[in-house]
Amino acid sequence: MKKKLTANITLKIVSVLIGIIVWLVVVNIDNPSISKSFTISDFELVNEAYIDDTGLVCLRDVNETPVRVTIEGDRKTVNGISAADISVIADLQQAVSLDTDPVMIPVTAAVSGISPGNISVWPQNVSVKLEEKVTSEFMVGVNSGDTRPGAGYEVGSQTVSPEKIRITGPQSLLRKIDKVSVNLSVEGVTEDFTETSDFSVIDKNGEALSSAEMNNLRFDNNGKVTVTTRLWKTKSDVKLNVLYNSSPQKGFVVESVSTVPETISVAGTSDALSLLRENGNTITIDDEEVDITGSSADREFKIDITQYLPEGMKLTSGSNNEILVNFHILPEEGKRLSIPTSKIGVNGRTEGLQVAFEIDKLEVRIRSDEDHSIADFGEKEEEQVKASIDVKGMEEGSYQIPVDIELPKGFELLEEASTEIVISRVSTATEPDED
Repeated sequence: MKKKLTANITLKIVSVLIGIIVWLVVVNIDNPSISKSFTISDFELVNEAYIDDTGLVCLRDVNETPVRVTIEGDRKTVNGISAADISVIADLQQAVSLDTDPVMIPVTAAVSGISPGNISVWPQNVSVKLEEKVTSEFMVGVNSGDTRPGAGYEVGSQTVSPEKIRITGPQSLLRKIDKVSVNLSVEGVTEDFTETSDFSVIDKNGEALSSAEMNNLRFDNNGKVTVTTRLWKTKSDVKLNVLYNSSPQKGFVVESVSTVPETISVAGTSDALSLLRENGNTITIDDEEVDITGSSADREFKIDITQYLPEGMKLTSGSNNEILVNFHILPEEGKRLSIPTSKIGVNGRTEGLQVAFEIDKLEVRIRSDEDHSIADFGEKEEEQVKASIDVKGMEEGSYQIPVDIELPKGFELLEEASTEIVISRVSTATEPDED
């Protein structure tokens, strides 16, 4: 038995070696060793506490050349690796010197399943600047852009938690920051909702900081905030009632008070809109600056309407905060007369030119003389009113032109009247040539 085992021992050893070699050749052909390169645009800066006690912080170069990582290994392993599997680390504690500008920090890369000896990195160092560390707090705003809730609703309130963000970073970068904002869509929503979202840091040019710049900053809440949005129902055709406690000049009266716009649209809570209904869907304006004391002519005031809206109510989006309040003041024996521009005669018109009025009616103030009463000015007297303009010698263009007005006996104008007109050439249709 022993003879059989030891017979041809040399041949048996050679056969084993050949088998091993063949196996290695087959394996190498089937799964050869390869190398593959990856471009990594970001890296993790570690051990920043190394310089923290100096009052300094690192500012990364936003134009830093991306790190190129090359990995060697068998084909199956290397082909199964993506850039997301690669961790690139710059260790501040390994910096050659902190006294250079910029500071050069060695870079290393790590990949699970690959030995460090099979990983190479270029460049081998990244550069950072050391700057004074500062901390500032910023209120968080909400930006819904052009998005709008569903029909009949407005955003009533948006509560942010936390309402302010503490940011720490390089002084030069903190100085660039203008505000912190959350982009939140409210498109088509009709119910209150709460959403947790990332926030953006906006610079003084109105642009969001880049991801590279954001990497230089530290936030006290991991960069997320929660926004609760509450919707209010809208109400249109809300009337305005203007109160006034002064009087015009003796012998004059306030004929009427009007506002521009005549009505407004608001949004409000259920309680606020219910109270509005109880008040006849009317907002009352009582402004001390509305003073017509001693006035003998029309007066106009500009008022911020928002200060008269009750709690839980606001103007709908796109509304102007200001309204115009017009007091129409007349003598006690006075009257406001409306003359349709279609009844104003046009004299001296040049052939080939046409005249158009910019308004539909001209309003003038009239009064009666001592022998008549304004009450005597009725429909018959109104039909006797004659108005005309003279455009003799005028060419194409826009004009403010006086209006000549003749009133019945016993009545007179309180001031001269004028109107805006546009003179243009009459267009003529050209007949097509016959073949």
